[in-house]
Amino acid sequence: MSKVKEEIDNVVIKFAGDSGDGMQLTGSQFSNTTAFIGNDLATFPDFPAEIRAPQGTVAGVSGFKIQFGNSNIYSPGDKADVLIAMNAAALKANLDWVKDHGTIIIDTDSFKAKDFEKAHFTSNPLEDGSLDGYNLIEAPITKLTKDSVADFDIENKSRTRSKNMFALGIVYWLFNRPLDITENFLDAKFKKNQEVANANKAALKAGYNYALTVELLPASYTVKPATLPQGKYRSITGNTATAWGFLAASENSGLNLFLGSYPITPASDILHELSKYKSFDVVTLQAEDEIAGICSSIGASFAGSLALTTTSGPGLALKGEAIGLAMMTELPIVIVDVQRGGPSTGLPTKTEQSDLLQAVYGRNGESPVIVIAASTPSNCFEYAYMASKLAVEHMTPVILLTDGFIANGAEPWKIPDTNKLPKIVPPIAKEEKDWKPYLRDTDKLSRFWVTPGTKGYEHRIGGLEKEDGSGNVSYDPSNHEVMVKLRAEKVKRVANYIPEIEIIGDSNADLLIVGWGGTYGSLLTAYNELKKEGKSVALAHFNYINPLPKNTADVFKNHKNIVVCELNLGQFVKVLNSELPQFNYKQYNKVQGLPFSKQELTDEFNSILAQN
Repeated sequence: MSKVKEEIDNVVIKFAGDSGDGMQLTGSQFSNTTAFIGNDLATFPDFPAEIRAPQGTVAGVSGFKIQFGNSNIYSPGDKADVLIAMNAAALKANLDWVKDHGTIIIDTDSFKAKDFEKAHFTSNPLEDGSLDGYNLIEAPITKLTKDSVADFDIENKSRTRSKNMFALGIVYWLFNRPLDITENFLDAKFKKNQEVANANKAALKAGYNYALTVELLPASYTVKPATLPQGKYRSITGNTATAWGFLAASENSGLNLFLGSYPITPASDILHELSKYKSFDVVTLQAEDEIAGICSSIGASFAGSLALTTTSGPGLALKGEAIGLAMMTELPIVIVDVQRGGPSTGLPTKTEQSDLLQAVYGRNGESPVIVIAASTPSNCFEYAYMASKLAVEHMTPVILLTDGFIANGAEPWKIPDTNKLPKIVPPIAKEEKDWKPYLRDTDKLSRFWVTPGTKGYEHRIGGLEKEDGSGNVSYDPSNHEVMVKLRAEKVKRVANYIPEIEIIGDSNADLLIVGWGGTYGSLLTAYNELKKEGKSVALAHFNYINPLPKNTADVFKNHKNIVVCELNLGQFVKVLNSELPQFNYKQYNKVQGLPFSKQELTDEFNSILAQN
């Protein structure tokens, strides 16, 4: 039977299996190959929260979703065109997220009676008609994989593990992807055990050839490259982009980079990435706890380094007092909070915009700090860089918010020319007459930075209240109020040094969609859908939270309705009501550990528009 080739514009694929089935590796390899071909893409890795849930259960399902296409892609998509389910639990967890008449490829070797019972199916879904509305491809993937690697001298466990490569080979044929990029990856990954590399490559080719010959797959699909601005691209995750943004800031500021951190999901990858760059004078310290992590960074900042600490929700709570110390001593430090579902341990592998109020207000006393948020995997680079610039040039802590969705997600990234990034000018004290540690820049109100041991600039700083100017310890009531207002005004004046908010769409629309942080791709996708329908809508997405851009009120006043969309119960709305109470804000909130879908957003926006 001859195979047909069809051209399509975009597609959503979901790889799903047990947490030991290698679905993240499979998805990331497909993403890298797709980026190399030139498609635009967005990904959404979805990990199980438990370290090792019982095998074959829904709690242990690991998934990786990717949307790619020949035009701009801003989100990993809603429902999947193709689901690869490596066991019954993966089918159970994802069946509601497959399009009608979509393709489901299953490993029948993991669909025995005990498998679908463990997944809490009441009957065999392969026989009870529940999959009649789909293009079902039943393949004995585990058996075929073992057959394809039978001649290799590897452990039996390794034979079974290669089944993810067999499944990847099927999908590579289905979407006309080359194999060589993954083959090169396998050679590098298993360079100390070439036999394992060769076995995995054999399984990959076997899956490809199986798809070529099986009659249940009558067609393969071609997605042409997207038209992107000229430049050199690579696929990048948010955590990697964050780490590299700090490397660029270190290089352009002339400051050594120090990261003191305690590992926590989903922030740990930033520590892993920066630990590779000792050759760039990057120092990383895996501290014994969150408090030690940030305090070591405060010490590094005192000593003249570009200092960072990374964490997620519960860790940010533990760092609260030390953030206040950095604010009081007016030392630059960046605190990266990769948000996850809370409270407490919460949903450590699921995304949520859970920490905004904690970032803005969560410290004792009057303790304002700059708060900014990245909104895509690739612009984590830009906002890590800007967080460093603001911290150093304004001599104050900056909290950079990302979240699990953009931190683990990937997209094509145009590698920037670091020479074109804005300069970072540390306010180092140089030959000032009558220098005192709390003398200030008259515009920014930032104090000048002096590293310990600088002759003629000996000084003390600490967490006790400071006398204005001298920095001596002071309990004078009036001085305390002066210093509190000075520190608040310093952060407020940062608004003079950040961009104004830009809206996408009509400047006086019937509906202004407002978002912040990692919801950008979902909101922009929904906005584009409504614009195609001729609706009067606009989008304002915030990256600078504290202080807000100076023109925020001017933007808001021109729109009939304002709806604020957040993956929490309304934390940004509370900030807006506090700062700009003159406006009436509608809310759309979701707290399910999942990003927004295009459908739920467009339904909500159409409902608001219909009421007017």
